[in-house]
Amino acid sequence: MTAYDNLKAVRSNGRPSGISYIKGILTESVLLHGDRRFADDEAIIAGIGYLNKDLPVTFIAIEKGTDIQDRIKRNFGCPKPEGYRKALRMMKQAEKFGRPILCFIDTQGAFCGVDAEERGQGQAIAENIMEMFALKVPILTTVIGEGGSGGALALGVADRVYMLEHAVYSVISPEGCASIVWKDASMAPEAAKCLHITAEDMVNFKVADSIIKEEFQDFDNMCSSMRVKYIEDILELREKSETELLDERYRRYRQIGIFAERNKS
Repeated sequence: MTAYDNLKAVRSNGRPSGISYIKGILTESVLLHGDRRFADDEAIIAGIGYLNKDLPVTFIAIEKGTDIQDRIKRNFGCPKPEGYRKALRMMKQAEKFGRPILCFIDTQGAFCGVDAEERGQGQAIAENIMEMFALKVPILTTVIGEGGSGGALALGVADRVYMLEHAVYSVISPEGCASIVWKDASMAPEAAKCLHITAEDMVNFKVADSIIKEEFQDFDNMCSSMRVKYIEDILELREKSETELLDERYRRYRQIGIFAERNKS
């Protein structure tokens, strides 16, 4: 499959959304609502659940919705500032009670309406990124569909980052890139190729740690395997001191990227 084929796959109807993974992976869960400042953004769902009977976690997922009415209600999975502030409220609560955090990303990007800008969209995203670097509990993030721009990064700072087999992660949508570079959105397939957005690319660039095979024909088994992986990684991360956890998380992101210096002589 090409990069653009992967993108079309994750945008297809019927693909499991964030809430499907919450119900499939956690043995129990309860949703919590609101950012305690403005409203409850339903593009992000968050709450508390159990990976097993003695391992409580906080979960945060971007939810695109299922049918058209649900998708409209959830801004088609494009969160507003209050959604990111709800997520941050839940993260700080998780830190207070020592709960690991599970994040699930599936968004084309943050909501780009005037109302979101008026309420501080950029600041909300930046604050989440900054605060996640300092959280003293394990953070596991999984890109289950699209990982689009800052809208994804607001939940993307983690100790472990996983990507589903056909998931994509990109600084901009291929359509947006094609419109800027070639002034032609129909060049999106070429843009997707140039952007290197696939799960394999992300592992090669050390943006993601591992790839999760998609087994939607046996979704229960897939969720069970993900649960086992999460438990193993959380137990490993809990062996580290708070200082080690934060230092390793910081170094993980400082080491991402490739650069070259030109000889000035």
